[in-house]
Amino acid sequence: MPIKSIHPDIDIAQSNILTYLFGDGSNVPEKPIWIDAIDDRNFLTGKTSLEWIKRLALGLDNLGVKRGEVVMVVSPNHIYVPVAFLAVAGGGRTYSGANPIYNADEMAFQMSNTHTRLVLVHPSLLSTARKAAQKAKLPASSLYMFSDTPEAEVDGIKDWRSILASPGAAVSYRWPAFDGVAAKSQIASINYSSGTTGLPKGVMVSHANLIANVSQSLAVKYSSSKAARQKAGHAEDLDQEEERWIGLLPLYHAFGQMNFIGIAPKLLAPVYILPTYDFETFLATLERRRITTIHVAPPIVVLLNKHPAVKKYDLSNLHHITCGAAPLSQSLQNAVSHSIGTSIGQGWGMTELTCTGAVVPSQENDETGSVGPPLPNCEIKLVNENGDDVTASGSLEECAGKRGEIHIRGPNASPGYWRNEKATRETMLPGGWLRTGDVGVLDERGWLTIVDRLKELIKVSGLQVAPAELEAVLLGHPDIADAGVVGTTDGEFGGRELVRAYVMLKEAKRGRVTEEDVVRWMKGKVSKHKWLTGGVKFVDVVPKSAAGKIIRTRLREMAKRDREESLAPKARL
Repeated sequence: MPIKSIHPDIDIAQSNILTYLFGDGSNVPEKPIWIDAIDDRNFLTGKTSLEWIKRLALGLDNLGVKRGEVVMVVSPNHIYVPVAFLAVAGGGRTYSGANPIYNADEMAFQMSNTHTRLVLVHPSLLSTARKAAQKAKLPASSLYMFSDTPEAEVDGIKDWRSILASPGAAVSYRWPAFDGVAAKSQIASINYSSGTTGLPKGVMVSHANLIANVSQSLAVKYSSSKAARQKAGHAEDLDQEEERWIGLLPLYHAFGQMNFIGIAPKLLAPVYILPTYDFETFLATLERRRITTIHVAPPIVVLLNKHPAVKKYDLSNLHHITCGAAPLSQSLQNAVSHSIGTSIGQGWGMTELTCTGAVVPSQENDETGSVGPPLPNCEIKLVNENGDDVTASGSLEECAGKRGEIHIRGPNASPGYWRNEKATRETMLPGGWLRTGDVGVLDERGWLTIVDRLKELIKVSGLQVAPAELEAVLLGHPDIADAGVVGTTDGEFGGRELVRAYVMLKEAKRGRVTEEDVVRWMKGKVSKHKWLTGGVKFVDVVPKSAAGKIIRTRLREMAKRDREESLAPKARL
């Protein structure tokens, strides 16, 4: 029997995301929202950002980009990425962000899979995007350079500002309403995820999903506020201290989109956006901009614990760290919390949940390693290996401490995968349940702790790596007969996840190809976060079931054993 969130249900608007964030556009605050962290003279207020959003949305209309067509953005973070997201989605088209470290093949796959109509690409990534567009049979005229400064035309590729409608024309622009059912059917974005298994898939996120997840997250953040529960995030009704955030998370990813494009303008929290990542620049920005809250993945928390530069900077304004995208160990969480003097709250979610499914309220000083209770309007059940619901009675007392795969349903759950009905059927189950592939335990408070993962997905520094994708690349090596890929850890404090491959060489090549040869070969084929940093081990056979599927549990056991052997003290002779 489902267990409801301990949070009270909230009212959730059904409209265009632009209406939710900006109302009718007539009374938008002029407070800076998106600010260049390096040069704070370069910023957008709520009012000026809406002007840019309307100009781009109308410009896409004039260009003939139809409702529902996909606009891809390939760019590092800058202050106009939120403008592009909201203009594309708010104007009735679909936004798809690509990882800027993708190579041409990876980028071309996303272009082809989404049927991309137009690409906004940062000048630094233009060469890769042009190669990808050619592979995807997308005309070069579909590419526009996209940065926070005007760019000169290159080989016929114009600056994105050439698309924009005039400020005067944009004044009278009215975005579509998407009221009621339309909010659920209109796809705002397609974010790529490996889901519970297999190759990357496009997760459809509707306007209703976006609004729900922002509303749910804000209601939890201010769960002690009656106004928050009633208004679900109308910042003008909340009694909150001034927030100042740093935009470190990538804006092509659900974690960054939800917090910096959805929550920040609703909360009126200024976001200092870092165009590139360097840890000392990150620390210096925390001090200089008096950042109060950061949203990070576990590798940043590891650095906050171990990097000697941390002691050089004043982090006294930092009062909360939200950590997500991958598990964070309880011991590391508490070590950093105590050393810096700030609370750390974990959250859990997945792209298929728009972003967040559970989070520790920011006013709670949690030291248990929990990811908090499920969000308002959500229900969960835990399913054991036999497919039985361990929460059969719906009572917390009965199921507390029992583990099972998390199934969740709520208004933030995606309607499915883009052009992939089979994967949708396997993950989005009857009754509105989303099968997550994560194994969790509920405690007597109704708080969730993630204890294991059934799904094949590997998380490297918060980025997703699909084993099946890398196995396909390995099988393209002329000397490899078979391969299996799995995640392992490096044994460091925090358990950084690495990619490890078990490879069967062709008979004639055994003894002539080294494991290091395979590692080097892969570096030339895939993005850096997909490199085989956990190493390669040659095996006589890759373990498979009778049906021919790789037995990943066996691979994980092998990786665990190999790691334990590598860490064992060596006997002295």
